[in-house]
Amino acid sequence: MPQIEKVVMLKASKDKVWHAIRTSEGITSWWMPNDFEAKLGKEFTLYAGEYGASPCKVTELNPKDSLSFDWGKDWTITFQLKQIDDSTTEFILIHSGWDEEKETEFGQPHSVVQGFMDDGWEEIVKMNLPKYLNANE
Repeated sequence: MPQIEKVVMLKASKDKVWHAIRTSEGITSWWMPNDFEAKLGKEFTLYAGEYGASPCKVTELNPKDSLSFDWGKDWTITFQLKQIDDSTTEFILIHSGWDEEKETEFGQPHSVVQGFMDDGWEEIVKMNLPKYLNANE
């Protein structure tokens, strides 16, 4: 199954976007509650409402460029940043680990969940993240 990839141009400096993705407060504000710490190998939890708590672990940390973490038993989330100019940053989200033979921890087939996640990421990355950045100018 293909990975989910979302790309958005954000009217914010790379430093500001980096703060939004490398802090628990930032991630909570535009995505979901968590106890994230930007430390390689650090385990943390995403609190996914009705779906409960999901264990995660930071697997890649390249300050101001990229951040990856394992989410649950199958998925990897990667955030990548590219500075376009002083006030524009390209943000790329990659959600990988999809497998039509697997089910989530909640017994849902990846083939069913992927569409919902793709739609959810569309709103999160293209609406929630820019709104958070604009509110914190």
